[in-house]
Amino acid sequence: MKIQADRDVCIGAGNCVLAAENVFDQDDDAIVVVLQESPDDEDAEAARNAVGSCPSGALAIVED
Repeated sequence: MKIQADRDVCIGAGNCVLAAENVFDQDDDAIVVVLQESPDDEDAEAARNAVGSCPSGALAIVED
């Protein structure tokens, strides 16, 4: 799995950070920052939940 983030689409809601704090963060403008492009098994489910809860659709998962 690989996480992709479109920072131009991100609205800074922060749902991703709440769902998967080991995988996502926000910069000073509240725009998503991907901390783990390829989350380990421990964080994979949280990352999937975060992508699903993104209100702007800025996040995507590409399966290997």
